[in-house]
Parts: sequence; C-alpha cells; structure tokens
Amino acid sequence: MTDTIDPQAYIASVMAGLLGPGGRFEMVPEDVLGVTMPVMRHRDRALADLLTASEAYGDRDYIVTEDRRMSYAEHAAAVAALATALRDDYGVGKGDRVGILGANSPEWLIAFWAAQTLGAVAIGFNSWWAPQEVAYGLTHTEPTVVVADAKRAAIIESLGSGTRVLSMESDVPRLIADHNGAPAPITDVDEDDPAVILFTSGTSGRPKGAVHSHRNVLATVDYHRFSDALLAAFTGGDPNSTAPSDRRYMVTSPLFHIASLHNLAIPRLATGGAIVLHQGAFDVDHVLRLIERERVTNWAVVPTMASRMLEHGDLSRYDLSSMTAFALASAPSSPALQERLRQQVDFARDSLVDSYGQTESSTAVAVATPQELQAFPGTLGRPIIGVALEIRDADGVALPEGVEGEVCVRSPYVMLGYWNDPQATASAITADRWLRTGDFGRIDDGRLSLTGRRSDLILRGGENIYPVEVEQCLDEHPDVLESAVLGVDHPDLGQEVGAVVVTRPGSEVTDADLAAFAAERIAYFKIPTRWRITTDSLPRNATGKTIRRDIAAF
Repeated sequence: MTDTIDPQAYIASVMAGLLGPGGRFEMVPEDVLGVTMPVMRHRDRALADLLTASEAYGDRDYIVTEDRRMSYAEHAAAVAALATALRDDYGVGKGDRVGILGANSPEWLIAFWAAQTLGAVAIGFNSWWAPQEVAYGLTHTEPTVVVADAKRAAIIESLGSGTRVLSMESDVPRLIADHNGAPAPITDVDEDDPAVILFTSGTSGRPKGAVHSHRNVLATVDYHRFSDALLAAFTGGDPNSTAPSDRRYMVTSPLFHIASLHNLAIPRLATGGAIVLHQGAFDVDHVLRLIERERVTNWAVVPTMASRMLEHGDLSRYDLSSMTAFALASAPSSPALQERLRQQVDFARDSLVDSYGQTESSTAVAVATPQELQAFPGTLGRPIIGVALEIRDADGVALPEGVEGEVCVRSPYVMLGYWNDPQATASAITADRWLRTGDFGRIDDGRLSLTGRRSDLILRGGENIYPVEVEQCLDEHPDVLESAVLGVDHPDLGQEVGAVVVTRPGSEVTDADLAAFAAERIAYFKIPTRWRITTDSLPRNATGKTIRRDIAAF
C-alpha cells in the first residue's frame, strides 16, 4: 500500500522545521522600536554585511545588461572604490544622504551599495520626475551628493541648486579607476538606522519619502531566503543549503521601486543569483530576447507589461523554456488577465502569482500562490512570514473575517516613517507600529481581498498618482478656477488620468495648453490624457469637499 501525503500537512511540517527552535529561520519575539514582534533570530544587522559576504561569489554574474556583464567580485571592488571616493573626495559620512537619479544601470546599484558601506542613506529619486519635482526632492532630503545619469544631471544643473552631481557615465567610472583597489570603508550602523529613502505619491500633493531601515531591507532579504528554502524543500532540494543560487531574475521596473530594488537587486547579493537589467522603455521583443539569451528563470511585471506581452503575438518564436516563476506586482490585476496569461503563456500556466504591498511595507504584505489564484479569483493570498494583518474600522478596532475595513499591517518590514514629515508619519503609523495602508479590503479564510484602493488613487501602468497633486498643478494656471482629476479605465495601462477643469469666464484655454503647462511641472505619466473643460462649478458637499462620484463621466 502506498501512503498518501497531505500537502497542507507537509507544508506545515517543512515550515515548522525552518521557523521553529533551532531552525535556519527561527522566529523569536523581540523589541522593534518599542514594540514586541516576531523577527528572525539569525539575521544580518547591516546591509554592508551582505556586500562583504558577496565577495565569496567571485566570478558569478551579479548584474547583466544588453551589453555588459558584472561579476560579484567586480561589483564589490567598484563599490569599495566609489565609497572611498565619496568619503575622501566628497565628505560623505554616516547619516548623510546620497541621491541616485537615473535610469536602471549598474552604476545605479554601485552607488546604492557605496552609500551602504558608509552608513549613508541612499535616496532613490524617481527618474521620471519633472524638474520642479526634482527640485522638491533635493530640497526635502538635502543630499550631500547626487549620482545621476547625463539626462538627469542636466536637469539638476539647470535648477541652479548648488547640489554636487556625479555623472554615471563619466564621473563614476573615473572615481572607481582613481580609487581602484581601495578596501571597502565599512561603517558601523544600528539595524534601525535609516538605509534608503524611496518616494511614494502623497495625498497632500507632494511625494513622500518612505524611510526604510537596515532592519526593514534585511528582513525583506530574509523573506526571500526563506522562500527559496521553502521552494527547495518542495522540489527535492536541501532547504538548509547556503550554496549560491542559479536563478536569474529579469528586472523591468525602475530601481527606485521596492519591487526592483528591495525584492530583486538586493536579495540577489545575498543569494548569489543574477539580475538581468532591461534598460530603456519597456519593449516586449527586447525583454523576451534577453530572457532567451540569459536563460532568465524569474520575472515580476506590472499588469500593463503582462498585457503588452499578450498583445505582442506568437511567443513561440522565443525560447522561454528557462522561465519557472512569473509574478504580477505593483498594481491590481484582474482575474480575467490572469486567466489569459495562464491560457496563452506557457511559463505562466503553473507559476503565476499575485501579491499586495506598498512602498511603506518594503515588500509584499500578502502573496497568492498559483493554486490560490485559480481556486479563489481576486484573492491576494495570505500574509507572508512575519506579517501581522488586520482589517480595522474607522476607530482602529479589528474586524472579523468577511467584514470590510481598512487594511492594517505590522511587521519588521514596515518603514520607519516619512522623511522629515512627522505629521504624515503619525497619520500612517500608530503608536504601536501598525501601518494604516489607506486601502480597504476583507479577509476570508485567512486570505486578503481588496475592495477599494486608497481614496481616489489612480493606478496608471503600475505608477501611483494622487489626484490632488495634479489638481494643484492645474489650479496654478491663471485661467483655471478649479479642477478635479479622476482615473479613467484604460485597456493597456489599467487607468489613465482624466481632468475636469473649470475655467474663468471668457477663457479660451485648450486641453493642449493645459497639458503643456502641466508638463513643465509634473512627470509625464501624471499629465491628464482625457479632458473636459467647462464653466460649470464642481459638485461639493456641505463642508466644501468635491464630491467626485457626482462628477459626470468622460
């Protein structure tokens, strides 16, 4: 007689062995910023520790682009040299900010890791920002130096801010050559010291800098290590092995996003895998050719990229047989899109996962497995290891399963707060370290489903756009009395930006005029593409707030 194995029991047994006493990922309660929560006992305390350990991977690929290949040894040497230059030539020290403003490149990552060796705070500025947004970011964070590509360096120079700028194309290679062979200047830090600032759109109309500590990012790394160990256990491997990974990860989202930086580039330095950086605007053919050439195994995409791949045509002309993991991330995806992917893309059939997270949470809050997505369409799965998840009412009281409320999260992944914005931090994080996401959902049998995104948030191709920021921009135009910005359904991007603009009597301003005006002040993806210009006032309630649901559709 053949014994049958209960899959759920087997999973529980494996996880207990990994997470329990004596396990490689043993979880213990510890104090985190004044609150007791579960953390991994055996963990790194500083990001620079990963860099030091990564030298053991030697000639293995760390970063691959269309025309470049950088090994772990080459990367570590470049980081040490640039860090030495930043310290000795530019006075960068512990706690100083090092801005990074550019498209995806090896130099972007070298600058990031150089900041970590110095105990500095790396700032991942949004490379799509308009000049005025760049100016705000510089003023808000006061970086000691900014490492930028030529296009963005020109923007900074045009602002006349006096910020010291190092170009990725010329200055960084020169400094690395000048300090070649220097030892990495490792600086002692506390695990709750700031390590990186990534910007997220703000309801107040200004981007907010989410501050992630060494603990936040390293906890994310350990989550990926744990996931790798769990996968090994299910595929006949050794979950306790620390041998370098042979997986290769395609990076198609910007490095100033947590999806690419915290959850792709940084964890690979800990596991020995490779990242394949797609550079330039997203191009399906180019990406698939890279997957084919580099034998990519893992790829996480925003739903818009997935849709464009489906529209690209016959995928059989590419050898995508190396692909074993495919994830949707950064924006909601419909069950219909997921089913189309399973039906039309071979590597998505049994590997497609979906997740929910925010910049503020450093990594996913919950992940839905391929089996869960098929059995429970619309689910975002269960909380990942170390995450406490509650649905709460307006008074902060936890609600039972099946009842809709605000999604609230507590974990070692949750950011320290917003840079230089104590009021926004206090609104987002409670005294006992629960993150109020501003998103609404419910829990059914332990699985999270969203029922509404943050109030009025527009999600365009994976980018968050808050209407108030665009409205404030439009309202600066001398012919505009008021405006309302709304999300409009779009078959490719998910949503596009629409604007209802109330103009002054006698105005002849056109949508083209307003778009050109906005283009000088905000990033291109925030500029409305659907317009309605009117002299009728916007509907408002008794307190004067715009009633968006009463605004006529486009």
